[in-house]
Order: sequence, then C-alpha cells, then structure tokens
Amino acid sequence: MAIVTRRPRNPSLRGQQFIVDKSLSKKKPEKRLLAPLPKSGGRNAYGRITRRHQGGGAKRMYRIIDFKRMHRDVPGVISAFEYDPNRNLPIALVVYKNGAKGYILKVEGQNVGDEVLAGEKADARTGNCLPLRAIPTGFFVHNVEVVPSQGGKMARSAGSSIQLVSKENQRALLKMPSGELRTVSMECWATVGTLSNADFRNMKLGKAGRNRHRGIRPTVRGMAMNPVDHPHGGGEGRSKSGSHPTTPWGKPCKGARTRTRKSSAIVKRRRP
Repeated sequence: MAIVTRRPRNPSLRGQQFIVDKSLSKKKPEKRLLAPLPKSGGRNAYGRITRRHQGGGAKRMYRIIDFKRMHRDVPGVISAFEYDPNRNLPIALVVYKNGAKGYILKVEGQNVGDEVLAGEKADARTGNCLPLRAIPTGFFVHNVEVVPSQGGKMARSAGSSIQLVSKENQRALLKMPSGELRTVSMECWATVGTLSNADFRNMKLGKAGRNRHRGIRPTVRGMAMNPVDHPHGGGEGRSKSGSHPTTPWGKPCKGARTRTRKSSAIVKRRRP
C-alpha cells in the first residue's frame, strides 16, 4: 500500500491523498455475502436526532464479515482481496474446502493463495483463529472476543492489534492499542496477526466533499453559537465561557472521564 498525493490541478485536488492498494484483485463482491445497509441519518425510531453530524453519504451494501470464524477445523484459501466501503481496510474472500465462502479482515503480510484455518489445534500463524489459551505469550492478535462465542469485538480497524501479555488463572492479560491493560477469558478466540492498511491514519481527505461521501455532516463549534444553543455560545468577541469544555447539554467533554462504573477486567487504564 502507498499514499498517493493528487496533482493540484484545481483547488479541490490540492492536498488530496489516496491509498493505492495493488493487492485488490476483485472488484465485484460476492452477492451471497451482501446485505442491505439502510441509512438512519442519526435518528431513532421517533425521528429524533440521537447522533449528530450524520446524514447523506454514498449508497452502499454491507459486506457480511465472519467475525466468529464459523467454519471450524475446515481449511480455507484466500482467493481475492476486495475493497470494503464500510471499513478502513480491505477484506479477504476465503474459499473453504467444503465449498463455503466467507469474508475476513485482511492481515498484514497475507497474499492470495495463503491458507487459513480456525480451530483449537490450528497453528499460531498469521490469519489463523484459535483460543487465547493456545496462542503463545507475546503474540499480536486482532478480532478478539470479549465474551466467549460472541464473535470478535476488539481490534478490528486498520493497522490495529492487541498484544497477549500473560496468562494466569484462566484469564489472559491483553495490552490494548490505547495502552490499557485488561483481562478476558482464555476461552475467547482471536486471530493471529496485525491488520493491514496502517497508513490509513496518515491520509488527508483534502476537501469537505469526501467527508460528505462518508455520511459525515459538518460540525459547528460551540463558541460560534448563541447562548441558547450551547454553553460556550455568546459573549463579545471570543469568549472562553469561564468553564471547562462541555457538550451542548452541559456534560464535560474533551478529556473528561465519563466512565462511572469501574470494571474488574481493567487492570490499568489508558490514562493514570
């Protein structure tokens, strides 16, 4: 993968960057692995906005990803890599020995033709999925389950991985990408390796339209609003509002801790 900067032929192209992935070998997705993806515009069942800055965006279909790795003890071969408009990394199409097909997240270093396997006796190598008790200490994993048999929930974005630090008393100690240390059951499954497309974080969109294509609407600063609309609003000229940063509803934000109930699974938080 490489980041390509567009030539500034016009103002909209100035500063634009794209990621070019030459490993993508299949343009059209598998029809059986597609599902409708309706848009809510950030509104709930009553039509009220519950998540701001959402709306519009390009139409797309959802690619059904096998986060549970349902085909256990059945070897599969990666037949192609595809672009997924719903994610910041490519996905891999796996054809299993029993004839089934499924999508998994692309791991760094994988190539077309590589064999992958999900099972308790599988080898701890890139792309294989197995319980944490069968993975050696120190390995980097992704798509980690929080609850056994629930499916992978943690480390599913581009370039992310979790390090297996230690095992003790049927609990595995994991070091999260944020630096947090937490424990999960050793019966939880995980996939070995680090996810691809780590350069995604270095890409520059270049113009507002590319955010609108993703379904992200503009964000207005609270200081630019009136006092009736935001606690930071009003004042003659620029005003710091005399308080810590808050949301439009007066709750602390931008670094304020919002976790009220402590979890025994967290050994060390990402911040002291």
